[in-house]
Amino acid sequence: MAEKKWILILFLTFIIAVSQVHHLYMGELASIMLEKLQQWRKPFNNGGKNLAIGPNLTACHSSYGRPDLLVYCCPPGFQTPVPFTDFKFPDPSPVRVRRPAHLLNESFIAKYNKALSIMKSLPYDDPRSFLRQANLHCQFCTGAYEMLNRSGSELNIHRTWMFFPWHRMMIYFHERILGSLIGDDTFALPFWAWDIPDGMTIPDFYVDKSSPFFHSQRDFSHFPPRVADLDYSTDDNDPRFDGKEQTETNLAFMYNRMVSGAKKTELFMGCTYKAGDKNCDSPGTIESAPHNTLHTWIGSGLNPGREDMGKFYSAAKDPVFYAHHSNIDRLWEVWRDINDRKLDIDDSDWLNSFFLFYDENLNLVKIKVKDVLDITKLGYSYEEVDRPWLNHRPPPSVPPEQARRIIKLKQNENPVFSSDFRRVLDGKLTVTVNRSVKREKVDEEETVVVYGIVVRGNEYVKFDVYVNLSDDTKMNPKFREFAGTFSYIPGGGRGGHDLKKMKLKLGISELLKDLKADEDESIWVTFVPRTTSCSNVSIEGIKIEYIK
Repeated sequence: MAEKKWILILFLTFIIAVSQVHHLYMGELASIMLEKLQQWRKPFNNGGKNLAIGPNLTACHSSYGRPDLLVYCCPPGFQTPVPFTDFKFPDPSPVRVRRPAHLLNESFIAKYNKALSIMKSLPYDDPRSFLRQANLHCQFCTGAYEMLNRSGSELNIHRTWMFFPWHRMMIYFHERILGSLIGDDTFALPFWAWDIPDGMTIPDFYVDKSSPFFHSQRDFSHFPPRVADLDYSTDDNDPRFDGKEQTETNLAFMYNRMVSGAKKTELFMGCTYKAGDKNCDSPGTIESAPHNTLHTWIGSGLNPGREDMGKFYSAAKDPVFYAHHSNIDRLWEVWRDINDRKLDIDDSDWLNSFFLFYDENLNLVKIKVKDVLDITKLGYSYEEVDRPWLNHRPPPSVPPEQARRIIKLKQNENPVFSSDFRRVLDGKLTVTVNRSVKREKVDEEETVVVYGIVVRGNEYVKFDVYVNLSDDTKMNPKFREFAGTFSYIPGGGRGGHDLKKMKLKLGISELLKDLKADEDESIWVTFVPRTTSCSNVSIEGIKIEYIK
């Protein structure tokens, strides 16, 4: 078999040389042949362990937008291969500066209005059209495509370390298409700065019913002046905070998602996802919330899955999606900055994973993860805004010494130990977790790992996790006992009701230090259901792990 491949490689090399001499297809044939040559050479160079991910654009299927709803969002004519070009960095100037949506002036809004109106008027067979752009999210976020060279496999970028780079690629091309439609090479998408107090309401121009930014499939009760709930579960179960209290809760929540809960790469970026991997199903802090929570908060409560934003198959049909993801993209840069880029991924399979998008010139472009790690080279930047959540490290709700006494009394009354933990989450539950395995190095991050999470049903699911909670009236991200949250939007894949086992990892080293529990032999972990759908959630177990 190996000899046949080498013969084929030599033959392809000859074809490439001939095509370059005669300029066949203006280099397209050579590009395709070179791509095949590189793919076939890989196994010989690294022992057959090339696990970079890429889509097979000729293998697209119906997929489940919700566990009870089969959708079809494949592009027209996908069965026929289309020649592609490799990504090239744009000219270094002008730089597109993305600005906070709540600070935009009327002239920019008018310009964006014009670009979006033109995009929405394009026919569906034009890949630059708004609906084709929206369906990209459906295709890659519900498992409609198969992985390249892995027949039957589903490619889904959510709940993995592909979440950030794929969405960066999507909005990069979307932004450039919008600019080209109005002949403006400085056009930049705005970002919805929901992590700073002044930007925590939906920007006004998105709720103007006379503009193309308005979308009818939203929860109108969440329109301004309502402050966004970054830790949203449901309106029925959540207390209605006033604007000031909601803002303070949001800032404390962001501290958990960006700082104390995100001290290691996996905790922020999500689990390692490579070709053939069926076990990666653990999102990073930001993807779980506020990404998922805000998708749900914006979507309409009149729809079964809070569509459009509340489900991934339909989310990008709402123009606010792009401002939401611009901010997600910005926060990836902020996280890299506050960690001095020391936590960047250097795994070659991640770096060489690729996707394909149409650009503003209707060219199909192959772009790799390693191409999108320097936004300066991509020709855009973000206007600097404050990071007030950096100063919102939450205090313990109860003095640690007092809390220890309360916990000991409660623990003796009704002990539940992690060794016999297999539960349906139909009510608040507290578990004693042994910490007998201590970390080896100071820079290791201690994590609570909740594993074997299975969700049944079609509804949005959310539960919170607390450590050493002694006062049930203070279950809020504003207090140090809050360790993190599980926020899950069902849907995706071609199995509909396939029950995947998921995992939740929560960094707790800083939390334990602040609670003066870092030397204790065990901790008290409390699960707090935030949606009634948690009665459809089962959990296999909980344990302590350390990340180097």
